[in-house]
This record gives sequence, C-alpha cells and structure tokens, in this order.
Amino acid sequence: MNRIFVMSSDLQSVGYDPDTQTLEIEFKSGGIYQYYGVPETIYRQLITAASHGKFFHAHIKDKYRFRKIK
Repeated sequence: MNRIFVMSSDLQSVGYDPDTQTLEIEFKSGGIYQYYGVPETIYRQLITAASHGKFFHAHIKDKYRFRKIK
C-alpha cells in the first residue's frame, strides 16, 4: 500500500485502501499497523487534521480492529 508522509511527532506516513477500508499507519517508533473497517471519511479527516497524532488517538486507536504488519 502506498503511504503519504505526514508532519507529526507520532506518525510517519499514512495510507488507505478504499476497496477494503484498510488504513495503514507507519509510526515514527518503527511499527506499521493496519486498521480494518475504517471509513474513507475518517482517513480524509486524519490526513487533514491539524494534529494527526491527536486525531489518531481520539478517533482511530482502540476503535478499529488492527494488526501489526512490521
């Protein structure tokens, strides 16, 4: 999945597959996680948020099924 770089103290890059509603996030700590069943509106709000990390913690973390892929 292609990811785009984001300016964040926590997140390195973010990608999204609308066909599977899979959000992929690379963290600056080195882990890459996929979150499943994420609506495209949430992805768009994430990449346009003033603080990507705050949006992630408030609207994605612990709200969607996920797995670490790297």
